[in-house]
Amino acid sequence: MLVLTRRIGESLVIGEDVTIRVLDVKGDVVRLGVDAPRHVAIHRQEVYDAVVAANRAAAVSSDEAVAALRQAVRGRRP
Repeated sequence: MLVLTRRIGESLVIGEDVTIRVLDVKGDVVRLGVDAPRHVAIHRQEVYDAVVAANRAAAVSSDEAVAALRQAVRGRRP
């Protein structure tokens, strides 16, 4: 992990097209501004983790769902 020290108004650049700027610091809260192209997904870590967990849960098939799908496929055969 790279650790940097920045002051309000200072920034850092990731790649050629992402810039992160320190906007404000109040106590233990830091406000950051992110300038990136629209195709770059930017999420807070807790939101990203929740989306990944929901996607994994949705991708897991239950035995009942598999059985129902097999039954539906069998019922469609002539």
